[in-house]
Amino acid sequence: MSVTTAMESVPKPAPELIEAFRSAPTCIISDNLARLPGAVGLRQFHRSGRLVGTAFTVRTRPGDNLAIHKALELVGPGDVIVVDGGGDESRALVGEIMKNIAEHRGAAGYVIDGAIRDVAAFAASDFPCFARAVIHRGPYKSGPGEINVPVSIGGSVISPGDIVVGDEDGVLSFPAAIAETLLGAVRAQLAREEETLLAIREGRYQGSYAKS
Repeated sequence: MSVTTAMESVPKPAPELIEAFRSAPTCIISDNLARLPGAVGLRQFHRSGRLVGTAFTVRTRPGDNLAIHKALELVGPGDVIVVDGGGDESRALVGEIMKNIAEHRGAAGYVIDGAIRDVAAFAASDFPCFARAVIHRGPYKSGPGEINVPVSIGGSVISPGDIVVGDEDGVLSFPAAIAETLLGAVRAQLAREEETLLAIREGRYQGSYAKS
């Protein structure tokens, strides 16, 4: 069965704009997106490190990774491989070899609404991987699939070229068009929260956090 590709690469904002979100906690980004977007049900499988990059999306039928293999021929530096596997946990969509291919091509990491295997290889690595589950059973490789189309990941719609950020609290995304405005709001909230923590340490706290 066929795999269709809507576009072979995704538009990227300036690298320094993307990199600026590396120090932004996902919870603070979420606060400034009305606490609405974000994937539900995924967890971190890599050892450490934050996920920051632009979404290179894949949609595949549950348990099949042919489209992911096709995508790995196209991904480049800074791409987050975002896979809509329908939340299926019965077969792993990627493992150690596909991790190494993505890493070698300079991809920023994986976000998979589905299962992975070779979990020890991910756990020993700082290459970011967020997925739903682990299972030893391998995938089908017959398709169909789509590359660089809007996908649904844990209830969150992610479009090609969206900025994706992931940390210990989870994964979320937002359009690159709002990145500069969002970054300013995130930095302002971080400054306010640092002042609140300082006030707590110095005994000056007056309950302001409950009103935010």
